[in-house]
Amino acid sequence: MNRLAAETSPYLLQHAENPVDWYPWGEEALTRARREDRPVLLSVGYSACHWCHVMEHESFENPEIAGVMNQHFVNVKVDREERPDVDQIYMQAVQSLTGHGGWPMTVFLTPDGAPFYGGTYFPPVDRHGLPGFPRLLAAIADAWANRRGEVVASSQQIGASLMSIDEARIELGRDPWGIPLTQDPGWATAAGFMPRMTKCMSQIPAPTVSPTPFCTATLMLTACASAASPFRSRETSPRRGSISPAAG
Repeated sequence: MNRLAAETSPYLLQHAENPVDWYPWGEEALTRARREDRPVLLSVGYSACHWCHVMEHESFENPEIAGVMNQHFVNVKVDREERPDVDQIYMQAVQSLTGHGGWPMTVFLTPDGAPFYGGTYFPPVDRHGLPGFPRLLAAIADAWANRRGEVVASSQQIGASLMSIDEARIELGRDPWGIPLTQDPGWATAAGFMPRMTKCMSQIPAPTVSPTPFCTATLMLTACASAASPFRSRETSPRRGSISPAAG
């Protein structure tokens, strides 16, 4: 059993017996990431999402893949139905990189919570134009260790792009629903990044970020080349899985 065993969300409890050392979203995970200088692997899904369960079975229940995750990342699991605020913020980042979004959502963050790479479903081995999840993990871990400047530049470019989205429409110091940040502590957990992100959230589509050197150099991963994949995320009702293979 991992830390999710103490949660109340049915979706998080479904992952409580994974060999992955999952944390729920919160300051504990981010504090560890900063202390150990590790990137955060954020995985967001919900109970009725078919491909969330596929990725769990293929990757999160696999001891070898879980071992790589535990060795190189601080792993955080989020139920989008329990934390729509966290889901919306990072979905904007994924959509800006890939041109689409969906669940499961897989996002890699700096220890301060800034996204630098993201996507949706990843298979356990290379297929359908997608890199295998273990290969993705190895590439991200290598970049964090050996090409940190590219990672930071990627996070800054993503953040700058999102910050430019109709910034004037949202009053400084308030989240997208008009709630003062001081009354909405969930927006202030990522060492200052989350409050800054609230200024750029709106209902208009996010712009596409030009691929950063980190993105283009990292094994041609799906944040740069997912358009060729049949696994295109489809926006659906929250009660239905949002990613499915192309017809046929």
